[in-house]
Amino acid sequence: MGAMTLLFNLTMLVYLLATVLYLVAMVGRRPQPGRIGRWVLVAGVLLHAGSFAVRHASVGGAPVTSLHESLSFFAWCLVLLFLLLDLRFRLSVMGAFASPLALLLMIGSALSPDVVVPLDPMLRTWLFPVHITFAFLGNAAFALSFGAGVMYLIQDRMLKSKRFTGIYRMLPSLDTLDKVNYTCLSFGFPLMTLGIISGAVWANTVWGTYWSWDPKETWALITWFLYAGLLHGRMTIGWRGRKAAIFAIIGFLLLLFSFLGVNLLVNGQHTFEVFTEL
Repeated sequence: MGAMTLLFNLTMLVYLLATVLYLVAMVGRRPQPGRIGRWVLVAGVLLHAGSFAVRHASVGGAPVTSLHESLSFFAWCLVLLFLLLDLRFRLSVMGAFASPLALLLMIGSALSPDVVVPLDPMLRTWLFPVHITFAFLGNAAFALSFGAGVMYLIQDRMLKSKRFTGIYRMLPSLDTLDKVNYTCLSFGFPLMTLGIISGAVWANTVWGTYWSWDPKETWALITWFLYAGLLHGRMTIGWRGRKAAIFAIIGFLLLLFSFLGVNLLVNGQHTFEVFTEL
């Protein structure tokens, strides 16, 4: 427990440092703190992975069954995908969105009950880690799409109003933000789809049915249809720009309700374990 807590706390401190560096880079319009922040996040991802490895050994399987574990894993996936996206687009300014969001997820995780519960026998299968990895990576991709959408709307509003603040000079062009939005969407949607399919196969091995219309399954399907519609619109109708940004924001808000609201407010097979035992 000591090593697990130490690694978790160190990770949170590293994400806090990265957040400060990225915000300084954005507010001060200086690239150097952002470049340092990138390497700080790399260190954070490695520390975070170490904490998961220790927790995996403690519970005997994939440690993503409680709110504490799920928020922490979401943060790790978000930072990992941001670093990969940064390699492609060199968008240091997005670190000012990704690192604070990861920090908020870690704070939420720290405030949630941290009880090491031995893994349920139903979850001791290779399908469970496959399912959650696909699902959380998809969620992280949509979070970054949400961030790009918010930045797009801010940039678009300033251009139309011709009121340019300091942040304007740090934001990428509208075309770049739209490409980031589409890249995250085209990466996140297949991951979400694989998460749903692997979850259905796992459910069939455990409960003998691929789909039981559990509240989480229902909302996940609703979210899937929304993102499917957005991707279809972008690929066939030519949706882009402001409309695509708005739908990316709406989709992520719906995803957040599916991830947190349904799990916490509605009893079902996906209710966080620790909360059912308190």
